[in-house]
Amino acid sequence: MPFDAANLLPILPEIVVAITASLVLMVDLYLKDKRKGVNHALAVIGLLVAIGFTGAVGGGAQELFFDGNVVRDAMSDLLKGAVLVISIFAFVYAQPWLKDRGLMVGEYYALGLFAVLGMLVMIDANSFLTLYLGLELLALCFYALVAFDRDSPTGSEAAMKYFVLGALGSGMLLYGISMIYGATGSIEFGVVAQAIAEQGTKDKVLIFGIAFLVIGIGFKFGAVPFHMWVPDVYEGAPTPVALFLSSAPKIAAFALAVRLLVDAMGGLQADWQGMLAILAVLSMGLGNLVAIAQTNIKRMMAYSAISHVGFIFLGLLAGSSQGYSAAMFYAIVYALTTAGAFGIMIILSRKGFDVEHLEDLRGLNDRDSWYAAMMAIMMFSAAGVPPTVGFMAKLLVLEAVVRVDMVWLALVAVFFSIIGAYYYLRVVKLMYFDRPTTDAPILTSGGVRAVMSVNGLTILFLGLFPAALLSLCQGAFA
Repeated sequence: MPFDAANLLPILPEIVVAITASLVLMVDLYLKDKRKGVNHALAVIGLLVAIGFTGAVGGGAQELFFDGNVVRDAMSDLLKGAVLVISIFAFVYAQPWLKDRGLMVGEYYALGLFAVLGMLVMIDANSFLTLYLGLELLALCFYALVAFDRDSPTGSEAAMKYFVLGALGSGMLLYGISMIYGATGSIEFGVVAQAIAEQGTKDKVLIFGIAFLVIGIGFKFGAVPFHMWVPDVYEGAPTPVALFLSSAPKIAAFALAVRLLVDAMGGLQADWQGMLAILAVLSMGLGNLVAIAQTNIKRMMAYSAISHVGFIFLGLLAGSSQGYSAAMFYAIVYALTTAGAFGIMIILSRKGFDVEHLEDLRGLNDRDSWYAAMMAIMMFSAAGVPPTVGFMAKLLVLEAVVRVDMVWLALVAVFFSIIGAYYYLRVVKLMYFDRPTTDAPILTSGGVRAVMSVNGLTILFLGLFPAALLSLCQGAFA
């Protein structure tokens, strides 16, 4: 096929991120230790430019490029923008932590940018091959990032667990893809969907393929019973990596699920709907119940993440455009909320001390009332308390499930959400009603404080005025 420059238009954000990552690696060779902040500036500027290109090339009807392997549609425009914005937050929050520990090196930013590139490729994918390439690029970068602090034995252990179980999840996904390819003769989602529409469930290989796909998706999301890597990785990883891992990749995982289950396997919804229902109930139940027993805040956030995955699955299994848009809204809101919560943990950390236990948040209001207010907003949003956007996200998902006559699932979700509110409100209680355990000053730059303010106030603003984001999510599945 002759080269057509127009094919490059939809992937301009990916090209910018790839160039930025390569530039960081090259420039870092010539930087002295005192000038390592240039890496940070390059990474943030590159992501801002990528956001600009995402807006410039977005909009309009769905378009296919590169022989149908890449798609640009309303969903990819919104999700790419969300991933890029949250990645900027992750880099800004990480800077003081890395600087304190002498870890502000080009490799961190290069790996982070290549991970972002993997997410963008996953979101753009219109074939199994493109999707898998993006997924593996993302996973390989995070395996290295989790073990980035070489002096941390828990980090090395967490990276090994993540690598082994991540490889297992990727293998399951690849096995399912091979079965579907064998049954349909194509790796392009549109052709697969057409073949399924013609032959239905006559070919049992397809059903086995879907089972392995759902297992692979469960591993990547960290859903029960494929969650065993999540708490250990969140606890062992450096806090900035835990922030990055817990936020933006959830949006990419949502894109993975939609591309596989809706775009390619929409004709077999009755078969994967039941599987997702089981994963959703188990994730909400175990995630919320086990989180109550945690004293390590990173492990608590890990089990919290598992419970939120259950809610995202509820929107997907509804099988309606309303359900898909509610799940997308939930994934974006969750990523924004968890980025802010981990951001506060990074801000409160200092050289030789990391915020890892709930006790470390005692009396935060006495030390810095603004950061306490921001953390309270994150916790209220995660618990689904109005007027934060977390309440609206839960409400939209529950409404979508009720609309398809699965009232029992909605009742289960409400029950476990009430249980989950306990451990979020416990954090608020520690910050506002307990005495601080230290009087060490909280040293942060004005830039970090400004970004945290934007993060927290956005969650409050979207809770009061959710229509802007919700209309974009609904437009993606119109």
